[in-house]
Amino acid sequence: MNPTVTTRRAVAPAGRARVTTSRRLRAIQLALIATLALLSVRLAQIQLLQHRRYAAISVSQVRQNIVTTALRGGIYDRYGQILAVSRPTSVVIADDFQISQPQTEARALSPLVHVPVAKLAPMLSRHSGYVIVTRTLDVVAGRRVAALNFPGIVVQSSSVRSYPNGTLATSLIGGLNAAGQGSAGLEYQYQSRLAGQDGLSRAYVAASGVNLPSTYTRVLKRAVPGTGLELTIDSALQFVSERALANALHSTDAIAGTAVVMDVKTGQILANASLVNTKSHPGILGPVPGWGASVGVPGIEQSINDLAFSYAYEPGSVFKAVTFSAALQSGIITPHTSFLIPNTIMVGGRLFHDAETHPVERLTATQILAYSSNIGTYEITNRLGESGLLAQVERLGFGQMTDLNFPGETPGLLVNASTWYPSDMAAMPIGQVDAVPPIEVLDAYNAIANGGVFVQPQLVRGYVSSGGAVTAAATSPGRQVMTSATAHTLTHMLEQVVLAGTGTNAVIPGYSVAGKTGTATIPYPGRAQLLSADFNATFVGFAPATNPVLSMIVVLERPVTTVYGGTAAAPVFKQVMSYALHHYGVPADGVVVKPLTGQVAISSDVT
Repeated sequence: MNPTVTTRRAVAPAGRARVTTSRRLRAIQLALIATLALLSVRLAQIQLLQHRRYAAISVSQVRQNIVTTALRGGIYDRYGQILAVSRPTSVVIADDFQISQPQTEARALSPLVHVPVAKLAPMLSRHSGYVIVTRTLDVVAGRRVAALNFPGIVVQSSSVRSYPNGTLATSLIGGLNAAGQGSAGLEYQYQSRLAGQDGLSRAYVAASGVNLPSTYTRVLKRAVPGTGLELTIDSALQFVSERALANALHSTDAIAGTAVVMDVKTGQILANASLVNTKSHPGILGPVPGWGASVGVPGIEQSINDLAFSYAYEPGSVFKAVTFSAALQSGIITPHTSFLIPNTIMVGGRLFHDAETHPVERLTATQILAYSSNIGTYEITNRLGESGLLAQVERLGFGQMTDLNFPGETPGLLVNASTWYPSDMAAMPIGQVDAVPPIEVLDAYNAIANGGVFVQPQLVRGYVSSGGAVTAAATSPGRQVMTSATAHTLTHMLEQVVLAGTGTNAVIPGYSVAGKTGTATIPYPGRAQLLSADFNATFVGFAPATNPVLSMIVVLERPVTTVYGGTAAAPVFKQVMSYALHHYGVPADGVVVKPLTGQVAISSDVT
């Protein structure tokens, strides 16, 4: 065997392996070079050609436009007393991931934010990325904290809404929801005006929502503070009205009640109380929602809905003024026109009767009103006719929204010519079949007090700028709904209601008072029958009758211990009106009006 030949054959495959490996390395090198070239091209493309695009994407991940809530406008009474106000505050927020020495920082920060070190140090050590240290730091202290540049601490602007008078007029003013927007009452109705215009700021924030270190906030648009409201409400009279109404609800065990005082000439509402009794048994009609805070009388709270505007009820005998004003205006009756009055009468298949049983008797128109005779009122309406009655209902504003358009306001539910039943000729004049809110009843009587001129009610007296300047609101429009002679005559007749009729508990020493009581039955829901032993008690009137200045209505829903308008509602009218007349310095008229002869029961106004 030739050893040389054998060796050559063994070496040849190893050489080929080296060649293959070398080729592979060159291929890998070329691939790497190509890859690096592509990456270089892409990097150049990103850095040179698409730099702006990717820079914007990068910034957008941390840059945020933050809405700056405007300071909400305040709400004031007619004398500038604060009813609702927003106070600017600072919110202090910590990003505890940025805080390396929580104990040291807590000791330095504690006296500035008024949070004890023992409570603050754990807050700064929580490692959640977003911890609210305080929401109510005053603005000056907030600026001081921001200027010291504590690591991981951010100060943001905020505000707190407060009501300095507690629950006073809450049913009227309303409140705010969790987002700081009006949820009821005037706060809701005037949301856009009170809220102002939000501002806009730009900040650089971490995912937690806290500003990044060494960044600043830029103001893009400054917030414009909201416009405040100057109401027609008198805080002192509002308090007296609420307290008198609350005591009446408590003593009579009524479900709810409302009391409204109005300036006769202007229609300005001086007091508007709307309360519920959480201790009473609501029965089948259910409870009236309240705000959950006592007004100072056990179980009595402000109602969520203002009942003067939202509660439609059958008003009962106070509605009789519609018939009498129309009949006087048309000349059908005078105060001395007499009628023969039976105790009962059948009209349209329904039996109607007076509240108190009596033989056939002769009464004048004035006596019919003073004694609140249902049958007598029908006899007058029968002469007036359906069209005359319905026309006067419309003229006096019933069934129509007021210009206030208050949140939750109802125009009521009224019978008209297309839904008329023959029995309505007797039912409507005595305050049945129609359901109206108390404000409409007051508006009608206010027109009588105002010499026959109907004026729209008013709640906002002016608008208050952030600088304190007040711009007066437009005055309420008026329209003539009866002649001054008719209004004057009817006023004298309404005086007899108070002097010798069902409203004697509304007498105010030194002042002449005109008014009317109502004790109205309540329909059973979904049935053609009435609730047993449940009534709504009303008194509405004005004083001094010789030169009316103030008008007022009081309604108690389903009182228990006494159910009559003359015993449940009239005393509230007397207490509040007596205070108001002296409060505004209205001179006593000292006029002595001779009362009617005869006796009448307080209960004779039940319909």
